[in-house]
Amino acid sequence: MAKQPRAWQRMLSGRRLDLLDPTPVDIEIEDIAHGLAFVARWNGQTRGDFAYSVAEHSLLVEALFRRLEPTAPAKWCLAALLHDAPEYVIGDMISPVKSAVGSGYEKLDDRLSAAIHIRFGLPATVPAAVKKRIKKADRISAWMEATRIAGFSESEATKFFGRPDTTLIEGLDIRLRPPVEVRSDFSNRHAELLANLV
Repeated sequence: MAKQPRAWQRMLSGRRLDLLDPTPVDIEIEDIAHGLAFVARWNGQTRGDFAYSVAEHSLLVEALFRRLEPTAPAKWCLAALLHDAPEYVIGDMISPVKSAVGSGYEKLDDRLSAAIHIRFGLPATVPAAVKKRIKKADRISAWMEATRIAGFSESEATKFFGRPDTTLIEGLDIRLRPPVEVRSDFSNRHAELLANLV
């Protein structure tokens, strides 16, 4: 009988996360914050002395979501903050790679998302209308990142992500910081939102 390949990863918290069958009890925010702070967006192909991390991107997406939905409850802001949380173990694949990998990546992402959501008091699946607004915030963030640190022209970024309303991005910056700072801010924002769940 062939030996089954190992499908779990040992996390810094000591948890063993089964990637094929993740359970909420094996998910810790410290592992997510740490992992996302060290995962580079754009495959690391960005200007600056530090990679632009998925944790930093997640903070920006949550801020944009609040601008799009000023009366949204804390639970949907938390869903926005955690929208890329599975990437703490599966990494951030750029869209062309996701397309090449196929549906397997999406299924893995969906299983991890469901476990993460349940762990932090959210429904396993976010309602479609909320998910659509989070995706809009994600695309606005992508446009900002593309034009400010990833070398895209505004017209090229607009072709792929759409041009955002300038009032939505006013006063928001792309921040390149040491991972330890981003990890701390991500953890703190998570704690604030968790404390306000109704």
